[in-house]
Amino acid sequence: MKFSAIACVLLTIVSLSLAGCDLPAKGEAPGESHAESGHHEHKIVVTSPIRKNVISTQKYVCQIHSCQHIEVRALEGGYLDKIHVKEGQAVKKGDPLFEILPTIYQAKLDSEDAEAQRIQIEFNNAKTLSEKAIVSPQQLALKQAELAKAQGRVKLARAELNFMDLRAPFDGIIDRQRHQLGSLIDEGDVLTTLSDNTLMWVYFNVREAQYLEYKADLDKRQAGDAHAELQIELKLANGKVFPQPGKIGAIEADFNNTTGNIAFRADFPNPDGLLRNGQTGTVLIHHALDNVVVIPQRATFPILARRYAFVVDADNVVHQRDITIQSEQDDVFMIEEGLEEGDKIVLEGIRQVRDGDTVEYEFQPPEEVLGSLKYHAE
Repeated sequence: MKFSAIACVLLTIVSLSLAGCDLPAKGEAPGESHAESGHHEHKIVVTSPIRKNVISTQKYVCQIHSCQHIEVRALEGGYLDKIHVKEGQAVKKGDPLFEILPTIYQAKLDSEDAEAQRIQIEFNNAKTLSEKAIVSPQQLALKQAELAKAQGRVKLARAELNFMDLRAPFDGIIDRQRHQLGSLIDEGDVLTTLSDNTLMWVYFNVREAQYLEYKADLDKRQAGDAHAELQIELKLANGKVFPQPGKIGAIEADFNNTTGNIAFRADFPNPDGLLRNGQTGTVLIHHALDNVVVIPQRATFPILARRYAFVVDADNVVHQRDITIQSEQDDVFMIEEGLEEGDKIVLEGIRQVRDGDTVEYEFQPPEEVLGSLKYHAE
C-alpha cells in the first residue's frame, strides 16, 4: 500500500512538469519561439506627403445681428390708442407705428398756446405805446422776454404731444408687439423692436494666433498679393451656405483675457431678407496656401496634446515622429514641421505597428490617396 501511494505521487509530479513545458509550435524549429521571431507579419499601406497649393478653411461659430436693432419705447405714459403696424411688417422711415392717448398733452398744448397768444397781444400793445414814448424800452424788453418764454412752453408742449405719436426712425421690420390696444403704458415701456436687416453683422471669436495670421495676410493684401485674399462665407443652421459673400467689417479693440480670443465682425448683404437678428451659424474663412506639405488625417494619431506619424526608413523600420499641424481641411492636414516630401508614412495599419518594428508594406501614391479621401482621421 505504501509503494502504491508513492507511485501515484511521482506520476502526478511528472504530469505537471510536462504540462509546463513550452513545446515548439507547428512549423517552428525546435528552440525558436514565436515571440523571438522579431519580424512583423502584418502587411501595411504606406504613402508619402505631397506639396501642393490648397485652400485652407477656418470655421467659427457665430451670432447674427441686424446692423440696426432698436427697442421702440414709450417716451411718455398713457393709454395705447392706436397701433398702425402688424408683427413682421416692413416699414419705411417716418411711418407711424403707435399712438398713445394724447388728451392730457393736447390740453396742455392748447393752454400754453392760449397763454402765448395773450402775451403776444400785450407785447403788441406795449410796442405801440413804446413808439409813442408812453412805455419805456425796458418795459418793452421785459414783455418781449415774457413772450419768448411763453413760445418756448408752446414748443415743449407740442414736443410732448409728438411723443405720443411714435414713428419709424429707419426702414426695418417690426418685431413682436409687447402691448395690446388700450393698454396703460408707462414712460419707457418697450412696445416692440425694429430691425434693419439689409446688412447683417456676424460676430465670431478668433484665437490670438489666428488673429496674427489675419493681420499678416492683411499686410500682403494691401501690398497687392492676390493669394492673400480671403473668401468669407456663412453656413446656416440647415447646413446650406448663404449665397452672399461677406467681408471683415470690424475687429474689437481688446482681447478677452479669460478666453484669449478677440471678436471679429463679418458683414453680409441681405437683399432677400433671409437672415434675421438673433440667428446662429458658422463663418467659413477660406484662404490660399501655396506649396504646403499635405498628408491624410488618418495617417496621424494623437498622444495627449500632440500629433504623431509613423515614418518608415530605408531599412523598413518604423519610427514615431512628432509633427506640427499648420491647418486642416476636410480629411487632410497641412504640415508645418516634422514631414517632407519623400518621407514614407504609414497610412493603413497604424494600430498594428510599434516604434522600432520592421515591416513589409505596400506603397500607394499620394495623388491616388488624396483623390479618394472620404473620411476624417481615426
